[in-house]
Amino acid sequence: MSTTTATPGVQLSKDEILRYSRHLIMPEVGMEGQLKLKNAKVLCVGAGGLGSPLALYLAAAGVGKLGIVEFDTVDFTNLQRQVIHGTSDVGRTKLQSARETLLEINPNVEIEGFETRLSSENALDIFRDYDVIADGTDNFPTRYLVNDACVLLGKPNAYASIFRFEGQASIFWAEQGPCYRCLYPEPPPPGLVPSCAEGGVLGVLPGIMGCIQAMETIKLILGIGDPLIGRLLLFDALAMKFRELKLRKNPDCPICGTNRTISKLIDYELFCGIRGEEHVPVFNGIPEITPVELKKKIDAHEPFVLIDVREPHEYQICKIPGSKLIPLGEVAKRMNELDSADEIVVHCKSGMRSSKAVELLMKSGFGKIHNLKGGILAWSDQVDPSVPKY
Repeated sequence: MSTTTATPGVQLSKDEILRYSRHLIMPEVGMEGQLKLKNAKVLCVGAGGLGSPLALYLAAAGVGKLGIVEFDTVDFTNLQRQVIHGTSDVGRTKLQSARETLLEINPNVEIEGFETRLSSENALDIFRDYDVIADGTDNFPTRYLVNDACVLLGKPNAYASIFRFEGQASIFWAEQGPCYRCLYPEPPPPGLVPSCAEGGVLGVLPGIMGCIQAMETIKLILGIGDPLIGRLLLFDALAMKFRELKLRKNPDCPICGTNRTISKLIDYELFCGIRGEEHVPVFNGIPEITPVELKKKIDAHEPFVLIDVREPHEYQICKIPGSKLIPLGEVAKRMNELDSADEIVVHCKSGMRSSKAVELLMKSGFGKIHNLKGGILAWSDQVDPSVPKY
């Protein structure tokens, strides 16, 4: 089933015929299919790791209108995988950078930018005029938001996600099969699944998964092949293996099931148990110390123990002088190395893992303990710029 049709009277120019000639000589595409692509409107939610290859190939293929929802700016850590941006784009908005790159690839494409954070207040209005929504986000609140908006509007959701060496892809289209909530009725507890910033991602992986998103989107537009509706594609880059799980529509799904309980967009941060601008959990009850306060303690030669709960490979990248490495997964069995009478400061990369360590130690009787607010990244920003950021 094609999501678009060729508009009567719309034709390809001589230059477009030459540009898309390798499509036009394929009977599965041909002139009619290329006109469907030209009439198609696809919204890319995000212009990051997944959104980069997705938008690049959709533009090159001749999709007539590309919408991009993106409010972030380009920084150096993006460049390892977000190939739509270059070194000279660091500090610029991702939307501005992506627009220029896409128009350089294909000036025939109309780019509509939404430089805003997607929310329950704007999602339906932004999605409404598009044929396919492609979800390139990296957090659970936005994934549920994208899913629910697509279900309410009857739009297909070309979905992919990535982590370290593994990826997933599917087409969630409630009118044809299951939605994202049919697969994941409830989000995981906050902090259980590390973000790419915490756990890392091989730069090539989002290229592979984003291209799969682009392929599936084009198949939907053309109405060809067997799209990933009712199928979850799993990719293991280290083993170079694909597996597939069959998905069924959940009759009890709260938004696409028989007895629906969700009829409008909700508070997705609340639903996922998350608060804060950057979707970082609030550490209620966890005592914190700022990097500046920690530096004062060091300079005053106050007695305390500094524990680093990152992984050994992170410790090799950078460290705070005098810190002792006890990875988070080893804290429970290595508590005997610590004295509950000592003052202890715990840190990680950004403060999330260390807060869990502090909570665990507090429950075990450690009273004089603090979490370093913002982790070693904040230490680099506020105290010692020579410490590399990653």
